[in-house]
Amino acid sequence: MAGLVPPGTTAIPAEASKTAHTKAEEKTDYMNLPCPIPFEELQREALMSLKPETFEGLRFDFTKGLNQKFSLSHSVFMGPTEIPSQSAETIKIPTAHYEFGANFIDPNLMLIGRVLTDGRVNARVKWDLTDNLSLTNEPHMSHGMVNFDYKGKDYRSQFQMGNGALFGASYIQSVTPHLSLAGEVFWAGQHRKSGLGYAARYETDKMVAAGQVASTGMVALSYVQKVSEKVSLASDFMYNYMTKDVTASVGYDYILRQCRLRGKIDSNGCTTAYLEERLNMGLNFILSAEIDHSKKDYKFGFGLTVG
Repeated sequence: MAGLVPPGTTAIPAEASKTAHTKAEEKTDYMNLPCPIPFEELQREALMSLKPETFEGLRFDFTKGLNQKFSLSHSVFMGPTEIPSQSAETIKIPTAHYEFGANFIDPNLMLIGRVLTDGRVNARVKWDLTDNLSLTNEPHMSHGMVNFDYKGKDYRSQFQMGNGALFGASYIQSVTPHLSLAGEVFWAGQHRKSGLGYAARYETDKMVAAGQVASTGMVALSYVQKVSEKVSLASDFMYNYMTKDVTASVGYDYILRQCRLRGKIDSNGCTTAYLEERLNMGLNFILSAEIDHSKKDYKFGFGLTVG
């Protein structure tokens, strides 16, 4: 008799009780959403696979740390440089340059400077004024850009100012634990152009999808599938509804024990591969290749990175 259910009551199966408890735990807390990534990094996972830093020729990079915060870098590059041409074929001229750099990295302040033998000078300053507000100054060549970034609990905002009467602002907001919505606006006074854009990003542990639409005519979509902790597959779609240009590409990112291999192929027939091999602690060997049969443009490069 002890196993009988009293009249007027209904027994709740253990599985149903467990499911209801799980759904209660998964209920979204809209007052405690995660902070989204910066607006300019909406498609960073896809860019890592589909746009590796390919080069042509020889590259050697050496970085020497003087202390925990200050380091010096030396870079040597020897390879061809493309020049504008009216013909379909790519015209290249041999070039070589040396680059000297100084870096100061602190938890609240970052200073980076570069000087090249061809006369170019690049600099970047990033200063975290508070835990939420940061200031970035990026002068390079004859241009300058200042960024103000504010990081909220579940949103980020950015304001940009540059020479040539360039102004821009962006805002990104988390609306669910996985979905973020964003918008941007800019004004280029020197060229009398303005633009407005919208973006969305959806992210889980296994995939990342992002999309951007701008009044300038650009439509960009990307999708990354995380097959495992070491393998990711990526694809993107670029369309300009003013010029009617369309490009699609697929790529991969494979991390092995001693190396990392990335590559892609796009709808124009351009194939790219980029290999980073760790030979020893602080010593990496790099192989880069890009083949474009339609333009008869073939790029191959190798390099070493020390430090």
